[in-house]
Amino acid sequence: MRIHKEGFLILLGTAVVLTVLCGVTFWLTPSVFPYLAALSIAFFILILQFFRNPVRKIEEKNDKLVYAPADGKVVVIEETTESEFFNDRRVQVSIFMSPINVHVNRNPISGMIKYFRYHEGKYLVAWHPKASTENERTTTVIENGRDQILFRQVAGALAKRIIAYVKEGTFVHQGDDMGFIKFGSRVDIYLPLDAEILVTLNQKALGNQTVIAKLK
Repeated sequence: MRIHKEGFLILLGTAVVLTVLCGVTFWLTPSVFPYLAALSIAFFILILQFFRNPVRKIEEKNDKLVYAPADGKVVVIEETTESEFFNDRRVQVSIFMSPINVHVNRNPISGMIKYFRYHEGKYLVAWHPKASTENERTTTVIENGRDQILFRQVAGALAKRIIAYVKEGTFVHQGDDMGFIKFGSRVDIYLPLDAEILVTLNQKALGNQTVIAKLK
């Protein structure tokens, strides 16, 4: 299993704490040690799988295809007003990531980063209607020469840190890692109104594998 770099220090710290805790328990109350050891192993495996980073190669790179930037369930498909950058009507597609999903975020298209902002905010549950505008979040706009796609990393009730690797004025490639959200969250994608949406509500999406839309 490939582990994402964002998990190295957390996994190391978790292993040290659990090892010390189990050692003290074995010394003070040996009868409890087997149960604590079993729970510690299960907890460590849970954290380990959260930071897994599977290799996902895009089979068909195409400027017109918008790939899912995250794993999870499609929870929103609606026309809405995007008021931070476009200030016009867009189609919003939102993918909710539960704690058991892969939390690597990937570039949905190739292009130039025209806009990037980090916003401090609240930690409302990720499916709350105001999460996209009030929670901790990042906003990224990619332009591929014809179209502009905006997507947001949105923190949830458990997510306390959003990582983004992109910078304005740099070129990014479709499918490459663009960031990571720790412990539960969602990603919102804002598409042109004439985009053909290829996913449905409650559908399971996989980053770099599920095509969420086709641009005209």
